[in-house]
Amino acid sequence: MPPSGLSLFLPWEFSPTVLVTIVLAAVLYGRGLQQMAPAVSRSRIVAFYLGLVLIYCALQTSWDYYASHMFFVHRLQHFVLHDVGPALLAGSAPGAVLASGLPAWLGNGTAQLRAQLGPLMRMIFEPWTATALYIASLIVWIWPSIHFYVMLSNWLYRLMNWSVVLLDLPFWWLILDPRPYPLARLRGGYRLLMLFVVMLPMMLSGAILSLSRHYWYPVYSICGRFASVSPLTDQHLGGLIIWIPGNLLLLIVALIVLRRILYQEHASRTGAVEEAMRTESLRIS
Repeated sequence: MPPSGLSLFLPWEFSPTVLVTIVLAAVLYGRGLQQMAPAVSRSRIVAFYLGLVLIYCALQTSWDYYASHMFFVHRLQHFVLHDVGPALLAGSAPGAVLASGLPAWLGNGTAQLRAQLGPLMRMIFEPWTATALYIASLIVWIWPSIHFYVMLSNWLYRLMNWSVVLLDLPFWWLILDPRPYPLARLRGGYRLLMLFVVMLPMMLSGAILSLSRHYWYPVYSICGRFASVSPLTDQHLGGLIIWIPGNLLLLIVALIVLRRILYQEHASRTGAVEEAMRTESLRIS
């Protein structure tokens, strides 16, 4: 029977890994906030904790049950895991706060670990690698023949859900880094280009699924549907979720990036003018 009442908020399949990861991240961030000076803005704090809560709900509440019995609910789940959750986490720029929250005895160990993982991290955070991982984490898991086996395999299902979070974080991290170039790895123009590159496969895959007259996902008929929605309608709704909310989020992020570009350029010009005026004043005096 489908979950109901308070059981909706309880884990459908309890995962200690998810619980430990979410709680550890929340505790480290809370510890780090107490040591940050100047204080972190409230919007960044809300974004970080909201991202954690959404990812936890998508993985550990009964949302996971419904996602395994309806394609469009599954796409809503992955809209959070693939886009909203990682974007909120990356947009909160939590790196310095999390590092400050680490116990002192872990400092040397984490520094050595970062040095050892340096080449791998540079490859993952290379812009076009991050873009390719973002696109692959969408296309691979909705490919009909792959999706069929994933939904019938517990370990593949868990791998899919973890991968869409972890593989998309580098993309969102590069896009939403609040620092100006060269402190940030990318100039604003390259960030906009990455966003528009990923829009195309998202639009195409969403359009194909929502406009197709052929049903591609019979696995949900095997798993059993919890609502009296026809298979084709279910697929169309799932395609629309990829097509419209997914691209709308990318467009909103593009506007945020554009606003930051304009603000940073204005600040740079203002700073250059003020410096020139100070120099001229010193020369005259």
